[in-house]
Amino acid sequence: MQDLTDTLAQLHSDNLYRQRLVTQGPQGPLLLIDGEKFLSFCSNDYLGLASHPDVVEAFKKAADDYGVGSGASHLVNGHSMAHHQLEEELAEFTGRERALLFSTGYMANLGVVSALTTRGDVVYEDKLNHASLIDAARLSDAKLVRYTHLNIESLTEQLTHHGGENKLIVTDGVFSMDGDIAPVDKIAEVAQQHSATVMIDDAHGLGVLGLHGAGTLEFLHLQTDDVPILMGTLGKAFGTFGAFVAGSEELIEYLINKARTYIYTTALPPAVAEATRTSLKIVKNEIWLREQLQKLISYFRDGAAQRGLLLAESFTPIQLLMVGDTTAAVNISNKLRQQGILVPAIRPPTVPEGSARLRITLSAIHTEAQIDRLLDTLEKVTGHE
Repeated sequence: MQDLTDTLAQLHSDNLYRQRLVTQGPQGPLLLIDGEKFLSFCSNDYLGLASHPDVVEAFKKAADDYGVGSGASHLVNGHSMAHHQLEEELAEFTGRERALLFSTGYMANLGVVSALTTRGDVVYEDKLNHASLIDAARLSDAKLVRYTHLNIESLTEQLTHHGGENKLIVTDGVFSMDGDIAPVDKIAEVAQQHSATVMIDDAHGLGVLGLHGAGTLEFLHLQTDDVPILMGTLGKAFGTFGAFVAGSEELIEYLINKARTYIYTTALPPAVAEATRTSLKIVKNEIWLREQLQKLISYFRDGAAQRGLLLAESFTPIQLLMVGDTTAAVNISNKLRQQGILVPAIRPPTVPEGSARLRITLSAIHTEAQIDRLLDTLEKVTGHE
């Protein structure tokens, strides 16, 4: 085994050492850490539903009705009516025949890709895909081929060169560390030309994009046949926990029987499923939350431009202040924290070498005054005053 002490020391030296914050209280724009209040711009709670009173109340009531734990895997006796109803509602929400709950997005991606591909197959992935998608392909025994970020020409070239009898193209919908959106419409066209199947991980698009919050596919006006496999998570815009895969009846029945990360794990607590049913109603019906979020995104970007702050192109809640140097990014993040503002420095290996950045995430329940405070402080600590 490698010397763990030396490795940890090197991480410290390279400004790549990671530590956890211990929060006290619910998620929201204001967080309590070690008795001190911080203004947070690092949560994926894009619509502010993690602490929504209706969602919290649904969770409490379901805990009384179902208890705390599910007790077993879905295929033993852990599949409750709460799970079943949520799956039906997620299927309707995404316009699919069926949906299947997983305990996490990571497990959903591992389960789907490993169940659908094997040795001799080829999985094509965007180079900036989430780690769970990369790991899923590596663990599947299929050949992993990565194409240049958002580059259709690169994807087409790889498909032509590598081929494969069974071809699966996998991409994030919204890229979590870049805030940009995959050209899924063009990917679907290329897939059809090369007899490939498309899977999208829309963890950061669902709830945020589209009139009704149905994500990247609704935003791009795509049909279910264009993207047969949809994965979504519930711990971001939905404010709860877990994940799901939506698709055809045949796909879901196949995954129930073949996806190891579904078969061999305990089901989500039923109370989480019930809370999610409530948050799903809010996502669908309270369109004003997405409108407010987009208003705040524009407000932030306009303010950043006025102050000379360089942001990556994005109209999603994920806003990136590009820095480049890892040490510089860490220093800016630390200076913000000294001023009571939480914005993480994103460093390699999460992003490529030389592309360290501050990842600023906005929520519909932030205020313009809070955004002004962030912008003014950023201007000060980055020397743009």
